[in-house]
Amino acid sequence: MQLTKNEEDYLKALFHLTIESIEQKAGTNQLADHLGLSPASVNGMLKKLREKGLVDYEKYGKLELSDTGRAIALRLIRKHRLWETFLYQHLNFSWDEVHEVAEQLEHIQSIKLIQELDRFLGNPKTDPHGDVIPTQDGVYEFQAKRTLAELSEGSICRLVSVKDSSVAFLKYVSQIGLALSSTIKVSEIHDFDGSIMITFDNKNVNVSKKFAEHIFVEVMD
Repeated sequence: MQLTKNEEDYLKALFHLTIESIEQKAGTNQLADHLGLSPASVNGMLKKLREKGLVDYEKYGKLELSDTGRAIALRLIRKHRLWETFLYQHLNFSWDEVHEVAEQLEHIQSIKLIQELDRFLGNPKTDPHGDVIPTQDGVYEFQAKRTLAELSEGSICRLVSVKDSSVAFLKYVSQIGLALSSTIKVSEIHDFDGSIMITFDNKNVNVSKKFAEHIFVEVMD
């Protein structure tokens, strides 16, 4: 099935919102906010995608990808994350630079190119942001994640991925010294605004509750 870049972007966005997000649900307004578009524009595209059998939805109701739509979204995400890994490992791109370029490269249609890219990279399981890379057969192991904001005072955890892959957010993460696999202790939670004092690499940094909600962690025993 031949799709436009715009149609592919919608399917990928729906995958993130309905499968990978913590809430795992989305309506027209949530999708519009995610894409930075008006609900009217989104409704028009959803109608086209429904006619192609890629999306199931009732107007202003819950959105779901069909099996075909999900398979296409998985292929896009697989390509995107493989390209991010290649750019990060071999072309000297930082983790806050890879997303924008991978957004362009993910629409390349060559199956052989992606197969060879995967082989060249050694069949990686995760990308530079810690996100799972779907397999060539479309297998995607969803991993339930906890955010830093969910932990209690005194908890010790490891940074495994980030919810926000925007340039601004990733630059901020790097600026304060955090990286994938960083060991973090929740030293203090401030009642006033929910901000958190975290300790890592022998230093203390105060981060906002919003920041903590965008950091996925694995609790350590």
